Amino acid sequence: MKNRLISVIMGVYNAEASVKNSIESILGQSYSNIELLILDDGSNDETYEICNATKDKRLKLYRNNKNIGLTKSLNKLISLAGGEFIARQDADDVSRKYRLERQINYLLDNNLDACTTRAEILNSLKKIPGFSYYLPTKLVMKYKNPYIHGTLLIKKNVLEEMKYYDESFYYAQDYKLMSDLIKNQKKVQIMRDDLYILNMDNNISTLKKNEQKYYAECVRKNISPL
Repeated sequence: MKNRLISVIMGVYNAEASVKNSIESILGQSYSNIELLILDDGSNDETYEICNATKDKRLKLYRNNKNIGLTKSLNKLISLAGGEFIARQDADDVSRKYRLERQINYLLDNNLDACTTRAEILNSLKKIPGFSYYLPTKLVMKYKNPYIHGTLLIKKNVLEEMKYYDESFYYAQDYKLMSDLIKNQKKVQIMRDDLYILNMDNNISTLKKNEQKYYAECVRKNISPL
């Protein structure tokens, strides 16, 4: 076992219906040398209270005084993380029990800077990426982001080199980061295994579809958003 500390970061906002399952999926990982850093981004439901009720010394809970958005929240969490590796987890998704164990071994065995996994869509048998998984990633990136960002595992020093997430991207910050990693010739791969259960109902990608589309187009055109 490659027992290096992994800092799992989770930005949460009004996720009272799903955050408990998401937290439990991380704290119940077969790979136990983790810390889970959660930043509540000004929720006005019971999200913070649910997170605070979890009694596990590996969980570190923070709270923004006002909503600042996911990009800035993630950057705050990265700056607070003590691990050599950063893993992402979204508050409405669930990681399979062996996700982090398999990912850290895969990343180190293949001398990668970062890796993601495939995912199963909640309440469906569909896996994503599907057909595009078998195409060259650089080709797919010209049209869409094939990386399931909630499954990201990345070396913290690589994130520091990238200067974290680009805060000019209020949305599609994941697409921007992955694009920058590839442009800087970092070693990134998508694992074949589906190690994540992805919620596609009422998530940011569906609720903010037009905004996501605009910021994603900025990534493809290599321009800064207005």
